[in-house]
Amino acid sequence: MLDAHAAGGLSTDELLATYGFLFFAGYETTTTLISNGVLALLRHPDQMRCLPDDPALITTAVEEFLRYDSPTQILWRTVLADVDMLGCAFRKNQRVELLTGAANRDPERFAEPDQLKVDRKPNPHLGFGQGIHYCLGAYLARLEVEVAVSTLINRLPRLALLESLPEWEATLRLRRLKTLWVSF
Repeated sequence: MLDAHAAGGLSTDELLATYGFLFFAGYETTTTLISNGVLALLRHPDQMRCLPDDPALITTAVEEFLRYDSPTQILWRTVLADVDMLGCAFRKNQRVELLTGAANRDPERFAEPDQLKVDRKPNPHLGFGQGIHYCLGAYLARLEVEVAVSTLINRLPRLALLESLPEWEATLRLRRLKTLWVSF
C-alpha cells in the first residue's frame, strides 16, 4: 500500500482509511468473536464439553460462533443500480441496512437457529460476508479463534460464568462484550 501511495495510485486519505479499516477488521472483530464464542460455550456447557473430547470440532465450532453471535450484526451498502428483489424496489444510490445477525438466525435457513451446535453442518452463515464483500482476513480470523478458544478451554477446564448477564458495549454495528466475569 505504501508503494501504491508513493506511485500516486493511493491518496493519503485512502491509505489512512485502508489502514484504519484493516486494523478494525483484523483486531476488533476477531477479539469480539473470541469473547462471544467463549460466552456462548459458557452458556452451553454441554457444547463446551464436546470440544476437548473431539478437538477437530473446533473448526465447526468457530463457524457456529460466527453464526450464533457474530461480531458484525449489521452492514450498510449503497445500491449501485435500480433493482427489484423479492417484491421490494431498491433505487440507485439508496442506502440499505443488511441485518446479518438476524439472517444468521433465520429458521428457514438453520434448524433450531437459537441453539448453539458446535457440530452444525452445513453452516451457510454470513459472518464473513459474501461475494466481493467477503472478509479479506477470514482465514486468519478463523485460525486465531481456533487457537484462542482451544487453548482457553484446555488450560482452564473448570471455566464458568460468574454472572449470567454480562455487560455489552452500546454499539449498533458490533455485538461486543464490555465485561465477562468468569471463574476458573
